[in-house]
Amino acid sequence: MDMVMFRSVAMAALMAMMVSACAGDLVPRGRVARASKPVRAAPIPTVDTRQCFAKLQAQSVAFTPLPDRTFGGGCSALNSVKLLDIGVPATNLGAMTCTLAANFAAWARYGVQPAARAVLGAEIVRIDTFGTYNCRPIAGSAKLSEHAHSNAIDIAAFVLDDGRRITVEQGWSGDRKTQQFLKIVHASACKRFNTVLSPDYNAAHRDHLHFDMGGKGGFCR
Repeated sequence: MDMVMFRSVAMAALMAMMVSACAGDLVPRGRVARASKPVRAAPIPTVDTRQCFAKLQAQSVAFTPLPDRTFGGGCSALNSVKLLDIGVPATNLGAMTCTLAANFAAWARYGVQPAARAVLGAEIVRIDTFGTYNCRPIAGSAKLSEHAHSNAIDIAAFVLDDGRRITVEQGWSGDRKTQQFLKIVHASACKRFNTVLSPDYNAAHRDHLHFDMGGKGGFCR
């Protein structure tokens, strides 16, 4: 075998060994190589959602946009935000659709606070809620609540800077000024939310005001 032929054979053998070694590294014995999952880009907010974000910013509301999530059973949190500061502390705020959040922030600032000053002679220092997102049906029904779509909030009480705590459960039929205050904030809510339910609606709402952005609007009880 001449030198040229020897080099050709040696080079072919070396290449075969390299390919074999690489193949062993890429696909270990007994395993099957799988393509890696594609990285999905975060969904771009809709035009309506971007406009809602701008509305919150114009109201000087601090918030964090949340990723779209589905939880099974028809429950979801889409186009939602986490409210951080609306000008007055509010408890139990979870995911809320941006539209609900914007209306809630406006209601607290332009409906609740002025009513407390005018009727109760005090400032609201905290709004206590029963929460927002909750994957459950409407009480006594098989239909999902708007809470299951992060599109509803339940208001339980208002804490004043003089130490008083006005609860919906006790105040709805309480003294004259407390009733007046609650009826005013209820009427203000009816101008901002599609559905507003109070203790006058049914026993399930005896201790809270329910606000949501579902339906066609105009349902105020």
